[in-house]
Amino acid sequence: MRRKDREVTDDSELLEILKECKVCRVAMVDGKTPYILPLNYGFRFKGGKLTLYFHSAKEGRKLDILSQNPIVAFEMDCGHRLVGEGEVPCRYGYAFRSIVGSGSASLVTDPEEKMAALSLLMEHQTGRRFAFDNAMCDTVAVFRIDAAEFCGKIRR
Repeated sequence: MRRKDREVTDDSELLEILKECKVCRVAMVDGKTPYILPLNYGFRFKGGKLTLYFHSAKEGRKLDILSQNPIVAFEMDCGHRLVGEGEVPCRYGYAFRSIVGSGSASLVTDPEEKMAALSLLMEHQTGRRFAFDNAMCDTVAVFRIDAAEFCGKIRR
């Protein structure tokens, strides 16, 4: 990271960014064409290891791409605020908090993990815990990204 003064290395601050953000952009490669989607997510973050969970229709372009090439990049950002003032445009900037990274995506097929992933996703998005049964889980696909690398950045 070029701006080391903006790098977030503390796990508790990374966790706060993960909690505050609600949309994660997932970038894939469809043959030779980039493809990016904004997706709601749930997550596990423990001991510096990050796993992101997403739900999906059971078929479609996203799953087709991931079955051919599971390597992805991801980005999430939050805490947006204009900073600066005056008549000089270069004195303005934008405050933010973000996490970017890359990893490998895989379809979640284990029923217990799938139920847990959907519960994490709903808890992150709504602040409420929900229980899922097999019938509910069978209506959607769930995939996960195991982050190989990621970093946080903040501009106050």
